[in-house]
Amino acid sequence: MKNNHPNYKNIYSDILTKKFPHKQKECEVLLNMDSLSFLHIIELNTIIFGTTDKQTENFNQKHRSYRKSDILKILDHQKKYKLNNSQLACRFKLSRNSVSKWKKMFLV
Repeated sequence: MKNNHPNYKNIYSDILTKKFPHKQKECEVLLNMDSLSFLHIIELNTIIFGTTDKQTENFNQKHRSYRKSDILKILDHQKKYKLNNSQLACRFKLSRNSVSKWKKMFLV
């Protein structure tokens, strides 16, 4: 069965090589990891492109997708730091409805 997930290592390596060679050193540790989680991808994106304006951030948020393993890490983060759904949603820039839907799907 074919893996339908993008290869983020190749994508970010190409971006760094072509457009931001001066930031390669900062991203080296993340790109050398075996696999990148959603947190690593968000961190890479922030290092390379910096912070974005609110409109761009909202647009990008609508097009994010999460694997089951990523969702479970987010829910574990909630449990570990004793956050409610609103706090967790704010931390990861999600909607509260997504968090509650995930909890129903994976924890019940």
